[in-house]
Amino acid sequence: MANMSAAQMTQAERIDLSVPTTGTRVARSRSITAYLALATAVLGALLYATVDAIEGWAHLVVIGAIVATTIGAMIALDPKRRG
Repeated sequence: MANMSAAQMTQAERIDLSVPTTGTRVARSRSITAYLALATAVLGALLYATVDAIEGWAHLVVIGAIVATTIGAMIALDPKRRG
């Protein structure tokens, strides 16, 4: 390693995240299940409130634009995206 540049040493010492043992581990799956149940309930309540508040096609256009923008941001910010 003495004859390597700083970039080459960084490349050699980088953690390989494709190996399953180097990822994060969850200590308690019960807390994740509780969070998922709570998040699903909150999402359901928000979805009901949204559907209840829609009063015409203009609201549907705005909600569609928000959904399309959110999906576009998810695609643009995807860490696995190439190029």
